[in-house]
Parts: sequence; structure tokens; C-alpha cells
Amino acid sequence: MKDSHGAVLLDGDSVQVIKDLKVKGSSQTLKRGTVFKSIRVDEDNPEEVECRDGRSTLVLKSCFIKKV
Repeated sequence: MKDSHGAVLLDGDSVQVIKDLKVKGSSQTLKRGTVFKSIRVDEDNPEEVECRDGRSTLVLKSCFIKKV
């Protein structure tokens, strides 16, 4: 799996959001530059990664993140 810049993503990597994203089902917006640590790569869908934001888990598409 690769990020928006072509870097290979693995479990446990840190990623940064490259554009403002609205969270489905919430009024929350993820700002550009937000960093998520220790991601999980979804083996079933290679374009998605799971990130923890406090108590909730978010699923982000790899085209909107870059490896830090």
C-alpha cells in the first residue's frame, strides 16, 4: 500500500492528513496537517488505513495522507 506521494505504508507508521476532510456522520473536520500515529493497514482494502483519534477509530483513504 502506498500514500499520496508513493511511500510504502506499514502497520505502526505515522501519517499526516494533506487536506481538510469532513468526517462522515459527525460535524467534526480533520484539519490539514493532523498527524496520526501507529496506523493499521487494512489488508482487505489496500486503499484504506485505520487511525485512532481518542476513543474513536477513523478510516482514511491513502490518497489523502502522507507518511511522516
